[in-house]
Amino acid sequence: QVQLVESGGGLVQAGDSLRLSCAASGRTISSYAMGWFRQAPGRERECVSAITWNSGRRYYGDSVRGRFTISRDNAKNTVSLQMNSLKPEDTAVYYCAASESYSDIRYRPDYWGQGTQVTVSS
Repeated sequence: QVQLVESGGGLVQAGDSLRLSCAASGRTISSYAMGWFRQAPGRERECVSAITWNSGRRYYGDSVRGRFTISRDNAKNTVSLQMNSLKPEDTAVYYCAASESYSDIRYRPDYWGQGTQVTVSS
């Protein structure tokens, strides 16, 4: 089992930056693909970014490409999401997720964190 705990959320103004972190425990995530998802009220959960086990490939959703950057530190068992130029429409609960397969990370992760709230005011 992999336990994931997100941190770094908060209330910011439009144009500000935030860095989300996800700490894993239970087992090493060095062989897992990792992803960040978000869910806004009344909307479906969406994958905003994903990364392969060795950081060789990254995925970004259209709405965040160029503003968000995903990274990981396998030695520290962590994954991060740097969010720049935040917009009010980025307001959501952000979740960290892990999958044994990069092809599955966007659709059916194996593990989820509990989420962290990000609120961007205009």
